[in-house]
Formats: sequence, structure tokens, C-alpha cells
Amino acid sequence: MITLKRTTAANKDFVHLVSELDAELAIRDGEDHDFYHQFNGLEDIKYAVLVYSDEEAVGCGAIKKFDAASMEVKRMYVKKEQRGKGLAVDILNDLESWAKELNYTFCILETGINQPEAIQLYKKTGYKSIENYGQYAGVATSYCFQKTL
Repeated sequence: MITLKRTTAANKDFVHLVSELDAELAIRDGEDHDFYHQFNGLEDIKYAVLVYSDEEAVGCGAIKKFDAASMEVKRMYVKKEQRGKGLAVDILNDLESWAKELNYTFCILETGINQPEAIQLYKKTGYKSIENYGQYAGVATSYCFQKTL
């Protein structure tokens, strides 16, 4: 049975899944990993979603305030053996609903050229490419997206 749970970045299952995500990104991003990793701390994340298959945490995602109108989607991850089942879409939908409940108008996010599955996910779920924002401005290996909620 698949269930979603809203929590915080302090949740031990979330922390564990993020460590798996970071290990995968270190391989995918190679020498660019340190640059990206500096922007992925958990200290500013108050809103996290976990997906469980039966009672095992198999995926996660989070949102954090970017500005008065926007929440930034962060730390999206699904374990390899659970991919292709629509779990990332479930997580993303719940994060977007939560952002809307908190009266935000947009979700924004950054992903990299080495995450083609993520790029496909965001395009498939209605995210539109935008100019790279904030710390990602001018970074050729970053893709930024936005979706109106």
C-alpha cells in the first residue's frame, strides 16, 4: 500500500532518503557536485513529504519559501527500485497542494543536465522552463522551472 506523509526535514526517514539522493547526485554531477550541494542543506526546510510503500520510506520531496509568492521544490528522490510507478508525481502533487494551502502562487525549482528523468518529470507535470534564478543564474548545467499553482 502506498501512503504519503507530510513532515519536516528533521524526520529520520527523510534524512536517510536525502543521504541516498546526495550519494547518487555525487556520482551524476561529478566535479559540479560541491557547487550544487552547498544549496541543498536541510536547515531551512519546514515542509517535507515522504512516500511509503507498505511501511518503508521509498521517496521524498520538500518545499521551502523562496519569496512571498513562491515555494522552491527541493530534495526530490525515489529509490531506484521504486521508479517508474508514478511516486514522484504523487510527491510533487502533494507538495504543490501544500504550497497552495500555504497561499503560495508558484512552485519553482532547479535541476541539472545530469538528471534527465527529473527534467522529463517536471515538463510532464506542467512546469515551464524559466531563466535561471538566484545562485543558478548563469550556470550552464542548471535548468530552472516554474509552475503556477
